[in-house]
Amino acid sequence: MSLDPPTYLSSMQDNIRARPIPWDGAVRAGHITDADLKRIKSVDKVRRDQRKQTVEANLDDYSQLLLGGKNTKSVLERAGKRVDVVQYILVLAGDMIDDIPALTSTLLAHPDPYSPFLPLLGQSSNLEDPIPLLTSSVLTSLMSSALLASTKPNNLTSETAKALPKLYSYLSGLAKSSDSGRQDIAVQAYSTLLRTKKARELFWDQKAETVTPLIEILRAAAGVGNNGETSTLWNGAASFRNVAEAGLSGQVGLQLLYHVLLALWQLSFEGALVGDGLEEEHEIIPLLIQLLRLSPKEKTTRLLVSTLVNLISANQSSLLPAAALARLPSLLETLSGRHLTDPDLSEDVATLKEMLEEYTKTRTTFDQYAAEIRTGHLHWSPPHRNPNFWHENARRILDENQSELPKKLAEIMGKSWEGDKQVLAIACNDVGCLVKAVPEKRDYLEKLGLKARVMALMGESDEAVRWESLRAVGEWLRYSFEG
Repeated sequence: MSLDPPTYLSSMQDNIRARPIPWDGAVRAGHITDADLKRIKSVDKVRRDQRKQTVEANLDDYSQLLLGGKNTKSVLERAGKRVDVVQYILVLAGDMIDDIPALTSTLLAHPDPYSPFLPLLGQSSNLEDPIPLLTSSVLTSLMSSALLASTKPNNLTSETAKALPKLYSYLSGLAKSSDSGRQDIAVQAYSTLLRTKKARELFWDQKAETVTPLIEILRAAAGVGNNGETSTLWNGAASFRNVAEAGLSGQVGLQLLYHVLLALWQLSFEGALVGDGLEEEHEIIPLLIQLLRLSPKEKTTRLLVSTLVNLISANQSSLLPAAALARLPSLLETLSGRHLTDPDLSEDVATLKEMLEEYTKTRTTFDQYAAEIRTGHLHWSPPHRNPNFWHENARRILDENQSELPKKLAEIMGKSWEGDKQVLAIACNDVGCLVKAVPEKRDYLEKLGLKARVMALMGESDEAVRWESLRAVGEWLRYSFEG
């Protein structure tokens, strides 16, 4: 899963490597020692194989240079006031950790391999400051090696368990940036780290910091902003053509999109842990399905389909209904008709089709409606406008599972739905239909707060919401007068 280094970062590192450093002046000022200088010059601006040979012959010396020893500080701590030296040492450390596995193992055997780096990570809140950025790159390489080297993948050393959340927090700041170069640095670092179960669990523990910015990028790629119209996620109204004309995504480039999907795919291997939370907080299933409709390349299609398989297979009772409502079955039929070159993709498409066919085979119209209510997001599916459905099922809706569905309907109506007022219009329609079909339950519906909410929505700015709320209030008043 090797990725090309982000251009923004590699360009910065190249500039620092080429910069001349007045080393003798740094020694005279006491920022580095003669021993430090000797070690640095032995590996400075030499061929990679020569550097590797020198370091492997002196592993303890280079470990002491970077991390310090019993009675000595790390060169990073001694040179703290010399920004140029610190930047250079960070780039050199990253090169050696990436190229010399024996050094990495020696560093990780140190009692506290991250101690000289973590303070630099929090040195500045300015995202343009090179030192925290370079530090994050070094820590990503070092921690990734620590994660993969662990003999017990579900356990981490106490040092890694403490340091990894701090690295995630810094990277999340980059992911929240409006600069796609910094976002890509964060997302590629996530992919490097999310290779073990424990790393993914810690990532999820910080989901407000780590996951939410990734979802925001995906929503932008799907053409759905945080405050934008979300109903297209459920009705599949957009096509690749009209999004492609705008440049796939509100300025989300294909490379960044791929890297975000890669990180999310890695997280989805903890499907049982994250699936329901992703759906409740981010409507992940319709979002992934919409991106699948728009997917311009087979490599993004492969990641989207595999992520859906991981999430849905681990949470079938809760996520299959959402997938069916977002019209995944028809999309899979379209995909099946294409010439897919990746056998794993074809297998995953078949797996999804099998799960959905089994689900829809026994599903009644009531099941469809109940599943939609449980998703917490309504759209104009057939049951809402079908008088026969309400005549046959209204009482069951009100009574089943200790009135679960009307309570959920009240919860849905309690939100403002600034991005999708259609949800409120549909909810008002359903309340009116319940009152009409089972008028003797009006008092119970009123106790749930539905009557007051419907009446309040008569003053909404959205015309459809005003109309549906007026109709619902009319049903209440009609039976009140008749009673």
